[in-house]
This record gives sequence, structure tokens and C-alpha cells, in this order.
Amino acid sequence: MNEQHSTTRMHESGMRELVAAGLLEVGTGCRISPSAIFAPQDEQGTMRPIRVGDRVVIGAGAVLCGGVEVGEGARIEEQAVAGKPELGYAVGRTYSGARARTRIGANVILRSGSVIYAGTEIDTNTAVGHHTVVRSFSRLGGDCLLGHFLVIERECRIGDRVRCSPHSHLTSATVIADDVFLGAGIRTVNDKHLIWRDPDREPDLVPPRFEAGAKVGSGSTVLSGVTIGERALVGAGSVVTRDIPAGATAYGVPARVRPANAETT
Repeated sequence: MNEQHSTTRMHESGMRELVAAGLLEVGTGCRISPSAIFAPQDEQGTMRPIRVGDRVVIGAGAVLCGGVEVGEGARIEEQAVAGKPELGYAVGRTYSGARARTRIGANVILRSGSVIYAGTEIDTNTAVGHHTVVRSFSRLGGDCLLGHFLVIERECRIGDRVRCSPHSHLTSATVIADDVFLGAGIRTVNDKHLIWRDPDREPDLVPPRFEAGAKVGSGSTVLSGVTIGERALVGAGSVVTRDIPAGATAYGVPARVRPANAETT
């Protein structure tokens, strides 16, 4: 017997069982690899249905966990994971491995190796790059382009038409408004005191904020509680320690507001 045909039949049989149990819905015109994995059960033993819209493409080795809803025309490439539950200790609490509703909007692309944690929502026409990690309960707007090897921590809020270049880190609960452009290798900080597992103190986490149309050059670091104002421009390699006003140009270590026509020294 041809191994590929046998694998395909086993895959289709497993899918039929999930459909019959009400744990999987698949729309019309979908292309699903025989090695794609549907995993409705979480670490607590709770079963959550998986819903796949029309014309969805799911690549080899991709994993869809319970609670995932995939909009029509979406593409989930090889080895991507959608709906992964949080399990273990992080930021003052222990996660139990419970899954939650995870929404992948219409025409979203999850590139190979990306990992989308449970509770995340991604709006239409957004692309998530290769090996990018989006942690639990983040919200990503529409028409965004998120590069490869990004880390987007828990409960981040990203608006529409945002560009995040590769190898950047967005700390927990960072807010990025519409039309923001972040260069490569951006680092954000939400903890002024670097507290982790201190039994006597809870971390006081204040994430940075990027207002609409702000642009931050590659290699910059934005510290806790800083706001980059609307349409402000931060030069490459800056360390931003205080708020940058709307429309201002700032650069340096630490970053200082400069006249718009000033030359970099």
C-alpha cells in the first residue's frame, strides 16, 4: 500500500471522527495537509471545537488547538501552531494549560514556524512572519505586516496597518496604535526594577506606548512607561527614556528631541 495514500486515509478518518463529535468544522474548498494536527483537548482535559472557514490552506505539520477559529482564505503554513495554551510560571502567576478562543481572521497568513497562543485575535489580511511568537490574549489589527523572529508578549494591543520589522521584542501589554512603523531589532521594557519571582514585591509593570503614525528606527530601546507621540520619529539606535511629543524628531543615547532639520552627530 502506498504510504502517502495510507496516511491520507488515516488523516481523513481522524478528521471525520472529530467532525462527527462536533469538535471540528471545515468549510468548502480547503486544502489541508495529511500531516496537519487538530488537537481539541487542552491540559485540563477540556474539549473545545476547532472551526476552519472556506478556502483555508493548512500546511504540513501545522497544529490547530481547541478553540481556534480560522477565517476564510487564511493560510497556516508548515509547522505553525495556532491556539497553543499557556503552561507554567510567568509574571507572578502559574498558567494551567487551559485553552481559550483564538481567532485567526480572513486572509491572515501564519508563516512557517510561527506560534500563536490561546486567546489571541488577529484581524483580516495580517501576515505573521516565520518563527514569530504571539503570546496569550494579544490583539493584532488588520493589514499588518509582522516580520520574522518577533516576540509579542501577553496582552499586547496592535492597531491596523502596523509594520514590525524582524527580530524585535514587544513587552507585555505594549500598545501600538494604527500606522506605526517599527524598525528591526527594537527592544521594549515594561519593568523599571527588574523584579522576577521576588516573594516580597510584585512587579510594577508599565509598558511603553506608540501613538498613531509613530516611527522608530532599527536597534532602538524604549523603556518602561514611555509614550512615543503621534507621528513622532525616533532615530536608529536610540535609547528612549522619556516621552517623545507628537510630531517630534528624537535620537541619541539617551534620546533627545532635536530640530527637524538637525544633522546627526
